[in-house]
Amino acid sequence: MKRPLILPLLVLSLTSAPLLHAADAAPTRATLPNGMRVVIIRNTLAPVATVEANFMVGGDETPDGFPGMAHAQEHMAFRGCKGMTADQTAAIFALMGGDNDADTQQNITQYFETVPSADLDVALEAQAACLRGIDDSQAEWDQERGAIEQEVARDLSNPTYKFVNRLNVDLFAGTPYAHDPLGTRPSFDKTTGAMLRDFADKWYTPSNMILIIVGDVDPAATLEKIRHLYGDIPSHPLPPHPAIDLQPVKPETFTLDSNLPYVLGFIAWRMPGTDSPDYAALQILADVLASQRADIYGMVPAGKALAAEFGLAETYPKASVGYGVVALPAGQDASAPLEELRQIVNKYAANGVPQDLVDAAKRAEIAQAEFQRNSIPDLAEVWSSALAAEGRNSPDEDIDAIRKVTLADVNRVAKQYLLNANTITATLKPVPNGQPIAEKGFGGSEKVTSEPTKPVQLPEWAAKPLSGLQVPTTFIPVSDTTLPNGIRLIVRTDATSPTVTVMGTVKHDGDLQTPPSQEGVGDVLDGLYSYGTTSLDRIAYQKALDDIAANESAGFSFSVKVLKEYFSRGVQLLADNELHPALPEQAFMITRQQIAQFAAGNLQSPGYRTARALDLALLPAGDPVLREVTPATVTKLTLDDVKKYHDTTVRPDLTTIVVIGDVTPEEARTVIEKWFGDWKAAGDKPNTTLPPVPVNKASAANVPDSEAVQDSVTLAEQIDINRFDPDYYPLQLGNHVLGGGFYATRLYHDLRQVAGYVYNVDVGMNASEKRASYSVTYGCDPPNVSKARALIVRDLDQMRTQNVSPAELQQAKALLLRSIPLSESSEEAVAGGLLGRAEIGLPLDEPILAAKKYSALTAGDVKAAFAKHILPDNFVQIVRGLAPQ
Repeated sequence: MKRPLILPLLVLSLTSAPLLHAADAAPTRATLPNGMRVVIIRNTLAPVATVEANFMVGGDETPDGFPGMAHAQEHMAFRGCKGMTADQTAAIFALMGGDNDADTQQNITQYFETVPSADLDVALEAQAACLRGIDDSQAEWDQERGAIEQEVARDLSNPTYKFVNRLNVDLFAGTPYAHDPLGTRPSFDKTTGAMLRDFADKWYTPSNMILIIVGDVDPAATLEKIRHLYGDIPSHPLPPHPAIDLQPVKPETFTLDSNLPYVLGFIAWRMPGTDSPDYAALQILADVLASQRADIYGMVPAGKALAAEFGLAETYPKASVGYGVVALPAGQDASAPLEELRQIVNKYAANGVPQDLVDAAKRAEIAQAEFQRNSIPDLAEVWSSALAAEGRNSPDEDIDAIRKVTLADVNRVAKQYLLNANTITATLKPVPNGQPIAEKGFGGSEKVTSEPTKPVQLPEWAAKPLSGLQVPTTFIPVSDTTLPNGIRLIVRTDATSPTVTVMGTVKHDGDLQTPPSQEGVGDVLDGLYSYGTTSLDRIAYQKALDDIAANESAGFSFSVKVLKEYFSRGVQLLADNELHPALPEQAFMITRQQIAQFAAGNLQSPGYRTARALDLALLPAGDPVLREVTPATVTKLTLDDVKKYHDTTVRPDLTTIVVIGDVTPEEARTVIEKWFGDWKAAGDKPNTTLPPVPVNKASAANVPDSEAVQDSVTLAEQIDINRFDPDYYPLQLGNHVLGGGFYATRLYHDLRQVAGYVYNVDVGMNASEKRASYSVTYGCDPPNVSKARALIVRDLDQMRTQNVSPAELQQAKALLLRSIPLSESSEEAVAGGLLGRAEIGLPLDEPILAAKKYSALTAGDVKAAFAKHILPDNFVQIVRGLAPQ
């Protein structure tokens, strides 16, 4: 199940909350007689609803010696609940679109699903069944144990997870915060079904639950349904939550081996938690320190780091973690950069931070609250976090606190918690790994035969509502025009919030368009966009964005998110950066060096070597995709090379722009033409489409990764279709028989639910204008690589030789058809879908056209497509980690 994992080199995520919009009513709230709290927020962005059940129990409440107990219980909720078996649970959510998951945090456990609004009652029934009781049988736990242990192995293969795990031990020694809620293999081996049942009986009770519902729903009718389903479930007193007795931080310095292509250096401070009155000021302080106008990021343009950030992580009620991180070239000693990072933080703590950056941070947090309303799932998560994790009455309390923060507050918090404080200092250092090793075979595959997944009889309350296929027939209209200079402009008006999002692409293929011996020129250009424009230098450009609380990025994919009142100014700044980047000489020299240094480490990393081994096995010699960025190709580049590359590849006649938000098509066109209208194309259009490739021959290779606890396996082949081939649709339908619906689909059922070999197994098809590949990926222990492969091949052979059952065909169609409205649950997803279809040349209403095709397909169509195109004997197998046994 999904768990939060703090990853470095990511922009600080904001936890601000939405304000009410005039188009939406105030939240509907209720507390049932059994103590369960309910909040319903109407949001008409799309005909979908997100249901999020929050239990105020997590890693903190686990018994001594069993740190993953809450996480294991979360898994078991998918193994069957009162009146609903594991197979029924999976089938129900698959038939509603398959968008459901859960996560376990330190003080909460969350179960969430996004479903078509018409299916809301079924989702509520399913959640109520689990509140009435979870089937924590020993038999079900014996099967689920393997999957959760594979989740542990996956995370232990991630060096940043190992760092965070060690960090918590050092910063929070002697408290429940010191152990991660993920759990450990030894503790899971000792866990029993009876222990899990006892844990659930103590903590899973209505008075310890908050139910959040966001979406296009009738609040009054929804609340009445909730009262009917949940109102008679009895509550009982809760055990006391453990006390958090924080001890002084003892300074610690350590080094961990890493499989990343660069060195990471961290300094971590213990900071106040969400319960503290200082938390809002801490958020602003973190934003200030993370600003691209501040001195930590300044280490990057100075050439002292590949990347540098400040952020907040592990935000618990009683404490949180503030961290600074620098990324350095592989092999570099991190001591000096870490010391400079420490001195920068101490300087701000001693002397204070700039008022201008505090004001900018507050504007950004408040603006972010508006943008969070543009996603139904995100809005549900914001409310869940505020109420369940932070104990607020409303997320608006966070915004109110942000508004009240003063410069004096920020400086006081900085001095109190950062100045010469005891810290944890860590370095993640890449270690050498061997070259890929060609394997003669696939590790002793075994023939496995069995019948496909059997049909599932649904509970009465789910059977009738989910019996029919909901074929979408309505495409929300958009404005689709071509400007005189060739830009395709697509506009969709959505007044969910007073914001506008602009997303664009310049159709481009670097493997085809990069001149000979200039591999890496696109990477250098991409790195230079952050240095401002010909009219605004780096700092001035960032200040201009800060002044309007805009988020902007330029390149072959570009975007800006801005409040409606600043729409024109935001597009002006975007166009200036996209069309007139400064490309200063000194910045070029630094960026070229940084790209070359990264390339040197990347070529030696297991991640790159895995991807390279796969490309070499799938593609013919000389294919453009096989071009490599190396330190040698990068260091030969000149600034003129970069300028010429920009001028010849960034063209209006290859550009599509999508505008979505509180703006009319006429307003959008006026603004886009004002700032992009003078852009002209020069010369002939370049070729941006990769040529077809032949099918590959079977092969196998192992890429050593000494840090991996789990083998990561890719099975892949080139297939002889493209995105416009009619067989694309029966293959996609068949893929949803195999995957996408958790235990209700064949691969998850066979490899995870029954065998316990894997945590994830994913099947996919990547189809472009002239080529396509098919892949199955999974992670497991080395002894099970071949066993899992045998099950996958068996399932694929059955797809090729036998008709899928009527129930499976119906379920796969429901998965695909209901996923269409779910794909529009956020403005960003809508814009991304429009942009992707436009760039490849599909009709903008392709989801509606595809729905008709999917609904008409037969089992025979699926079998014929798989028999023709999916050839398991042609699979390339690439294993990252230990050699399969």
